[in-house]
Amino acid sequence: MYLHFCDRLFYHPTSAVHGHPEDFELEYESVEFTSDGNLLHGWFFPAKNAAKGTVVHCHGNAANITGHFKYVSWMPSHNWNVLCFDYQGYGLSTGKPSRQGTIDDTHAAIDYVLKRRDVDTGKIALFGQSLGGAVAIVVAAARNDLKGVAVEGAFASYQQEAVYASKNNLLLWGAASLFGSTLISPGLDPIDYVAAIAPTPTFFISGTADTICDPQQTINLHTTAGEPKSLWVIESGSHTGALTETNGEGIRRLDHFLSQCVAK
Repeated sequence: MYLHFCDRLFYHPTSAVHGHPEDFELEYESVEFTSDGNLLHGWFFPAKNAAKGTVVHCHGNAANITGHFKYVSWMPSHNWNVLCFDYQGYGLSTGKPSRQGTIDDTHAAIDYVLKRRDVDTGKIALFGQSLGGAVAIVVAAARNDLKGVAVEGAFASYQQEAVYASKNNLLLWGAASLFGSTLISPGLDPIDYVAAIAPTPTFFISGTADTICDPQQTINLHTTAGEPKSLWVIESGSHTGALTETNGEGIRRLDHFLSQCVAK
């Protein structure tokens, strides 16, 4: 029971509004679909011109899509459809978040876009950041209908992530190892699933100055993954800063990777 409570420390959902598509002059559709009996909410952004493909975005552990869609707000202008969605308990989605729940929710999001008439079902990709990257890896390992997977700032295991985050918290530093190995349950760890994504192409991104998710864990994920795979480690890069802090280099690299995936 206590382990279950500590696992919940990975999730920090809110219903607060942090931004809106109109702030970026984005066309969008508010959508709903179900997962485990819960009603999930999302925003579907259509490509401005003929779509190259559709990207499902898995966001990080805090807030909701209103604070995360900015990371993919450039995609419609690069001719990508994008689905941003909230896990159970986040934003307008019902239910409560859990490790299995985030995985089920992501499967449901992919299944939703596959049912849309305006989506080419043979050109679906997954992009996850932070917790969303960890979730995306486990989900992608179980599917054969994705053309590509990109993850940024993803951790290899929940216990390792708890240890790393604790060491960067002055209040928890002295008990970091105990907190991670004893109070966080194992299971559904990305490092145990990442090899099964192959032969779907996978792109790993991390920054050397990431104080939230240990960049070495992302490197370990890349090492364990099967081919084809690629890794971009950004010198002095922060947590999930590739698309906002690299003067467009992150956008160019991710767009190129996804474009190559759907072209095959």
